[in-house]
Amino acid sequence: MKRKINSWCARLTFCLLLIFPAIAKGQSDKAVIKKYLSEFPDIHRSKILQKYKMIAVYTNRDLYGKFTGKYKVSGDYTTGLPGDSAMWDNVYISTSNKFSDPFPVGTKQEYMERLKYVPSSKMLDKGSFKNFPSKTESVFAKNLIWDMMAIEEFAWKYTDSLKLNKYFIIRPKSGSFEMGGVGNYSHDNIQVRWTGISEMHNELCAIIEYRAIDNLLEIDMDQIKGKGTEQYWGTTWISLKTGMIEYADTYSGTIQEIQVKGMDNKFLAKTIREITVDKIQ
Repeated sequence: MKRKINSWCARLTFCLLLIFPAIAKGQSDKAVIKKYLSEFPDIHRSKILQKYKMIAVYTNRDLYGKFTGKYKVSGDYTTGLPGDSAMWDNVYISTSNKFSDPFPVGTKQEYMERLKYVPSSKMLDKGSFKNFPSKTESVFAKNLIWDMMAIEEFAWKYTDSLKLNKYFIIRPKSGSFEMGGVGNYSHDNIQVRWTGISEMHNELCAIIEYRAIDNLLEIDMDQIKGKGTEQYWGTTWISLKTGMIEYADTYSGTIQEIQVKGMDNKFLAKTIREITVDKIQ
């Protein structure tokens, strides 16, 4: 009888050893969800000086996928300056006609050196770029400014409206806008979503994803004209402690019909843009 009781006690102990960790794990999961995932974290953007390295790689192909060239644009971006200003330094543009070749150092864009401004819709005005050269390549430098503004807007502007794993739909009041002397751009809708908590640079971070599809693009410059569509999507990691961007990446795909001055025929081109934004430690 004693042996049976001991056997029963052993089985009970074994079962409890299985049940209690499962219960503890369930309670732990619920605690984590309640602490971090029940609502968007109460984080606030710090007014601290922070530098980032932004890199944008443009890969061009024809409609059938044949590689036609690539560009790399890089620059150092500083935020948190007095008066909510931002600044660019060390902006370089380089190009290569071979897909597998590394990019050369490129050419420094001196007109971007210590370029300071307050990020706002004013930076879409043609007058904000009066000191920029008229050459077509300066569009890449303008894109650095606009892409960084978009990344920061998606990081901070809509946090009060975000729910876990649910898209918040942004429908611009005026879908079409002029892009600083480059042409016109039109959004239909933009979707922003908070997808959870992760780690980046040893910081707990909120993850925000965004995407916009079927955007209309029209280029109208002296040397080049184009018309087509663009889709873009990206992810941003925001520190729960500082509210600052820890890292961001964005991807876009554009298909355009292009007319170059001096060429009789138009042609179709596809451009893939890959952007990374990382803190300069």
